[in-house]
Amino acid sequence: MRPSTVADVVKEKGGVCRSRELMVRGASSDDLRRAVAADAVLRVREGVYALPEAEPSVRVAALHGGESACASALRRLGIWVFEPQQRSHVWVGPRGRAHPHPGCACVTHRDAGTSTFGVVGVVQALVQVERCLGGEAFFAAFESAWRLGLLSTTMRAEVRASLPARHRWLVDIARPSADSGLESIVRLRFHRLGIPMVSQAWIDDVGRVDFLIDGVLVLEIDGKENHARPEQRHRDLLRDASAAAGGYETLRFDYAMVLYSWPVVERAVLARLDVIRSRRTR
Repeated sequence: MRPSTVADVVKEKGGVCRSRELMVRGASSDDLRRAVAADAVLRVREGVYALPEAEPSVRVAALHGGESACASALRRLGIWVFEPQQRSHVWVGPRGRAHPHPGCACVTHRDAGTSTFGVVGVVQALVQVERCLGGEAFFAAFESAWRLGLLSTTMRAEVRASLPARHRWLVDIARPSADSGLESIVRLRFHRLGIPMVSQAWIDDVGRVDFLIDGVLVLEIDGKENHARPEQRHRDLLRDASAAAGGYETLRFDYAMVLYSWPVVERAVLARLDVIRSRRTR
């Protein structure tokens, strides 16, 4: 079998496959060695071959013994996942063998089913995130996937049914309107405090704001992508001034404050709300 033919079979199998699948198609051990020498395929580990153009996350998962999963599977789709130290997540099935490798920092998932190679589906990945990274990370990823149009009504119901009972309410309060995973986390945290918020609220002469509380307190959450630029900072200050002219108060927090200094954010919002509400009772 020619090296190009070996590569064609691997491509049919999704870019990664086992040597036994190639041999069923007529390849010999010599054929596989020639295909590797010709750079038509890569030998990931003993008995596993991949196309050179296969996604790095898929190759790492195959090296470890399974499919790219959990946060790794969601990130490749552009879904927002909060994981401070991004790691490779690999699903090997309940009885699959994990293969530690040089530099291995993989998270091994052993939920039910039969893993092969490639990438798990969105529903399975979201359920894995809940188990692996917790309710907040799941909620942000779920809203992000919904906003991107990656979750049908049926899929959302499937995710809910697969969650433990204690976290099904997260699906019930989720919305597809969150502008970022950071906003999803903020809304969830204030929901737990019993503080209702209007997300993506429109204010005349200001535009759309991240959150509006009690009809007067504007909450803006600056992501880490572009708010460090001087021109963006200037636009933010103009918006805050326009809001103040309209009788609104604005509190603005950045990515790091929300994720790593949340008690400061919470105290600031609650204190400001106390002041606003006390004025109304005078």
